[in-house]
Order: sequence, then structure tokens, then C-alpha cells
Amino acid sequence: MNFVAATRSYEAWAAARIHLVPADLRRKHREMATAAVPFLRATFYRWAELFPAICPDLAAAPRLLAVGDLHIENFGTWRDAEGRLVWGVNDFDEAYPLPYANDLVRLAASALLAIDAQRLRIGHDEACRAILDGYGERLAGAAPAPYILEEAHPELRAMALGALRAPDRFWAKFTALKHVAPPKPIAKLLRKRLPEEARFDRFARRVAGMGSLGHERYVALATAAGGYVAREAKAVLPSACLWARGKGRERIYVAEIAARATLATDPFFAVKRGWILRRLAPHCSRIELADFPAQRDEHIILKAMGAETANVHIGTADDPGALRRDFARRSRQAGSTAWA
Repeated sequence: MNFVAATRSYEAWAAARIHLVPADLRRKHREMATAAVPFLRATFYRWAELFPAICPDLAAAPRLLAVGDLHIENFGTWRDAEGRLVWGVNDFDEAYPLPYANDLVRLAASALLAIDAQRLRIGHDEACRAILDGYGERLAGAAPAPYILEEAHPELRAMALGALRAPDRFWAKFTALKHVAPPKPIAKLLRKRLPEEARFDRFARRVAGMGSLGHERYVALATAAGGYVAREAKAVLPSACLWARGKGRERIYVAEIAARATLATDPFFAVKRGWILRRLAPHCSRIELADFPAQRDEHIILKAMGAETANVHIGTADDPGALRRDFARRSRQAGSTAWA
């Protein structure tokens, strides 16, 4: 089917499973028409439909529980149980059993589109090589190694602590949101996630993301110990891969991949009753391209993205040995052209 028909079909499929917000869906359509990077982010359903046909050899690579909708703006930071700042994959909404190559090709494609849009200042070949080098080096290691930003990784720390992610900017967006009344079960879930001593301020509806734009999002805003705290609930669907295949068990893999993918988990992250629950805070959120510092080493950043992808895959592969052997074979055969 053509793109318009695919979009209508996917949105009808989604609307049969969760409530879609019409105004947010119209906004998604407008934003995905503005440039290639937001288009890619908004249309994973189309990627899931076409990837096996366009890349048949890569589609035959070993399968594992993949991120699915991986791209250069699907990385961010959170605090682990020890309060340490952690960087890694931010969104697992489209997680699904897929060939591991899906994540690498989609990550590289997003980087190339950003380069073409002059949002990254690195060559095409260098960008792809950085991602593959990071992936291969981490894959060759004995175990996954989460990115803890306290003492190491200054380039990533600079993004995480940049001026555009400053607390005053962050909380100004939330305090400007209008009061809403979420469904009673969601309001109850959100209130239970707040600190016991928190003084509740309001519920609000949040508009964010691209792939999930149109899904309901509610925020509970409160104050505790003299400062703001926030918790979010976002409606989640089974992966668009299920729509693309036309059949299969309607299972949501978000909680499973998040638990298996990292050793430094966010203790506030949970999936309950079809809703993703998480803490929102100035440095507990996605890092957009606009948040990148003006002075940065994009080779190091992209290499880290490749390595973090390997962190996920090592944790979610049933047979890490088969994954390592396949990646090594492709790398020996033709270098980066093996991933074309």
C-alpha cells in the first residue's frame, strides 16, 4: 500500500486499541511534513512495513528483543537508584523481536538525515563508521557497560547538563500547563507515584514526542521539600511491527526490554495497565538534537550511541554468541558496506 493508505490503516489499528487525541494527531501530521528527521521519528510503522523488503539480507540477521524505533533523538538521561546520572536509550515503546540490524540501520539512517539537514556536522561515512565501531567494540566486551556520567564521558555529560535543559526552563513548561482531569484510574496511578510528603498541585495533559504523538499523556505536578516533582503516564500500544505483520500476539515489550537492557535502571519507570509511568525532571528526559552543545565531538557521541545499542542487544539476545558471530562476519565481509 502507498504511504497515505499505510498511515490511515495504522492509525485505525491504533485507534481500535487506545484513545487517540485528534488535535495531537493533526499536530503530528503537520510536524512530520516539516523535515526528514521528524518524518522518520513519526513513521516507524512504515519502516516496520518496508524494512524486510528493502533490506532482505539484514532482515535475516539474528533476532533479539530490539528497540525498533531507534534514532539519534531516542537517547536521554535518568537517575538510577543511587542517584547517579545515566545516559542511554530513552524510549522502548516500539520494542519487538526483530533482527538486530534493524536498530543499527535505523540509527544510522537518522544520523544521515540529520547530516543532510545540516543538524550534524560530520561526514556520512564517518557517522556510520562511528556507530558500527561503538557497537562492535561494546559487543566484543565481556558484559554491557552502562553510561554513568558522574566521573566519565564528558561529551555526553555536556549534553545532559546543557543550558537548554536547565531546571528553570524545564519547570516553566510544566507550570504553564492547564489543569485537566485525567481518567480516575490514571489519576490514582499518578498520585501513588508521587512522594508521600508531596503537596499535589495539578494534573495536566502533556504533548510530546513524535512516534507517540496522539497518545494520551497526563502529568501529575506537585511540590516536595520546596521544589517541583512530576510524574507522567503515557498510553502505550503494542509495537507497530504487529500492525505491519498483520498478525501475532498483542504483547507490549516495554517493561521487559527496559529491565533486560541496562544495569542502571530508572527506579521510577514502570508499565501498568497499558500505561508507561515515569518520573519527569530536568535531567530525566530525552535529549533532542537542539539540546546538543554547540561545541561537541559528534564522532564520540555517535560512537556512544552505537555502544549503547550493543548494551541493549547483549541484554536482550537469547544467544549473544550468534549475535557476535554475525556482526563479525558482516564486518569482515565489506566493512560498512555490509550494512547498506
